[in-house]
Amino acid sequence: MLFGIDPLYWMMMIPVLILSGIASWRVKSAFNKYSRIGSRSGMTGADVAAQILRQNGLSNVQVTETRGFLSDHYDPRKKVVRLSPGVFGSSSIAALGIAAHETGHAIQHARSYTPLTVRNLLVPVASIGSNLSWIIIFGGFILGLMGLVKIGIVLFSVVVVFQLLTLPVEFNASARAKQILSSYGILSSGEMQGVNKVLSAAAMTYVAAAASAVMTLLYFLLRAGFLGGDD
Repeated sequence: MLFGIDPLYWMMMIPVLILSGIASWRVKSAFNKYSRIGSRSGMTGADVAAQILRQNGLSNVQVTETRGFLSDHYDPRKKVVRLSPGVFGSSSIAALGIAAHETGHAIQHARSYTPLTVRNLLVPVASIGSNLSWIIIFGGFILGLMGLVKIGIVLFSVVVVFQLLTLPVEFNASARAKQILSSYGILSSGEMQGVNKVLSAAAMTYVAAAASAVMTLLYFLLRAGFLGGDD
């Protein structure tokens, strides 16, 4: 049995799904709380991102507004920090923490931070693996072609490596954000407590994603008979 109708799959994935749900709830809860608390500086997320980029000599990186809720990200190809409406024009503690986090990625890119560099190199293969590995593995099992299953597992393994590399990338960006907000005097020590809670909650979502990828790979390996035999 495979995937959705396999009890083993659900036995392995239910704890991860619970973790993912908790992580998602924590992010929304922390953001909703600290998005209602304005910073003493009165700076918006866009202001903070621009200042951090300027003070780090990254005048070639733009800051723009994008659509969506918590859709904030840094685009290394176009060198653009894109901030969601709730961050771009907001002066809340949550907004400033998220803006600083995303500019942390821009600094990583400029400084050739190794985990980010390697992760970016894996993007094309990881994208293919994410979209096709399940189909290839499922097809291999149905047709009884273990060579096809192995190809699918290799492709999905790249997805797992990508997710694992995401952890140091995100943790480092958050560490940079906290250090910058504090050392630049943008937020007080009391306000930094809110930033810590928002960024820690966000980090948990990446941990949950990595755990999901690892457990899925283990499931594939078990069902393929590469770990503990195939029942």
